[in-house]
Amino acid sequence: MPTIGVLALQGDVREHVRMLQEAGASAMSVRRPAELEAVDGLVIPGGESTTMWKLAETFDLLEPLQLRVKDGMPAYGSCAGMIMLADRIEDGAEGQRTVGGIDMVVRRNAFGRQVDSFEADLDFAGEPVHAVFIRAPWVESVGPDVHVLGRAEPGDRIVAVRQGPLLATSFHPELTGDTRVHRYFVDMLREL
Repeated sequence: MPTIGVLALQGDVREHVRMLQEAGASAMSVRRPAELEAVDGLVIPGGESTTMWKLAETFDLLEPLQLRVKDGMPAYGSCAGMIMLADRIEDGAEGQRTVGGIDMVVRRNAFGRQVDSFEADLDFAGEPVHAVFIRAPWVESVGPDVHVLGRAEPGDRIVAVRQGPLLATSFHPELTGDTRVHRYFVDMLREL
């Protein structure tokens, strides 16, 4: 059984822990570099990406996160977590840094403000899922090694991607009770 950490700086930490456990993994919160070293994979939850970046630096986690991802640790980012796994950001804060790892350009708050949040049914890796979008980003472009796993309207926007051991969605599957996205991630860890 893989042990998957949930970055516990901000966001739906408890919800992701619960979904990972339901998907067959052992799950724990990660706030310190030593805790990061104890996990087989990591979920970076939603929240506010600039706050998450600043907190990761404050807790001396940003560089260890970058190194673990670069060394092949599987990671899944939802919403702000997608932004954190992007190599490049559109509309980022000045000097904003990411963990990186996925060859993509992500636009922050692309679907609009909080009042523009919405739910939609979409295809994720061949499975229908109900997706919750809250001030969500979308993917502007991807590199040749990135697989698009999901798109949403308006405009057939890219909202789910995978590159090797890294997975990202612009929506929040932890809010729906549907474990398929988390199961997909747990299965990724088992395959690696």
